[in-house]
Amino acid sequence: MKVEYSPILSSRFKVLYEDDWYLAIDKPPGLLTIPAPGNKKALTELLNLEGSRAGISVRLHPCHRLDGETSGVLLFAKGKKAQKLMMELFHTKKVRKLYLAIVQGKLEKEEGTITRHVEGKAATSRYHVLEHLPLCTVVEVEPETGRTNQIRLHFKGIGHPLVGETRYAFRKDFPLSVPRLMLHARELTFPHPITSEEVRIQSPLPSDMVRVLERVRRG
Repeated sequence: MKVEYSPILSSRFKVLYEDDWYLAIDKPPGLLTIPAPGNKKALTELLNLEGSRAGISVRLHPCHRLDGETSGVLLFAKGKKAQKLMMELFHTKKVRKLYLAIVQGKLEKEEGTITRHVEGKAATSRYHVLEHLPLCTVVEVEPETGRTNQIRLHFKGIGHPLVGETRYAFRKDFPLSVPRLMLHARELTFPHPITSEEVRIQSPLPSDMVRVLERVRRG
């Protein structure tokens, strides 16, 4: 039976992609992917609550996670079987993830590869500079591995923490005031586990990051 979430979610969430097996949401900042101890307000639970209210019995299961402050493409599977197939693609590095980040200071290299261990495990992130601005640099980042907080830790490790960083920062008084961590999951590309067709899901830069960039460009 075909299950469509888009009609029942469109009033609260932006649906970026949906087929018979998967659903991609444009995750807003400020929501966890799954519940954490003491914080049950998570996107997965909210989506499934909307589904159950509409009489949908097929539950959504996250195929990966984004930090609470991170916005952008977040992929869910319709059922455990579809989730298992997609997570195997993540595990075998067949999913390409692209992020846009605003980092503190000026990166000297226009592109580079950061290879540093995260939580004792090897981790690699590739980046290239999109724009140099006063106080900060806009970069596109492709993490080749999926360690927790990998992008945040990698840029701190090379001396350029993300703008809005509070946990992995050298200073608390960075002169650019922003509403949150400046990190956005802009694109997800993968071979569909069922149809084998290439799927590319994109999320536009959210309004809060657009406003920050406009303000910095104006000086």
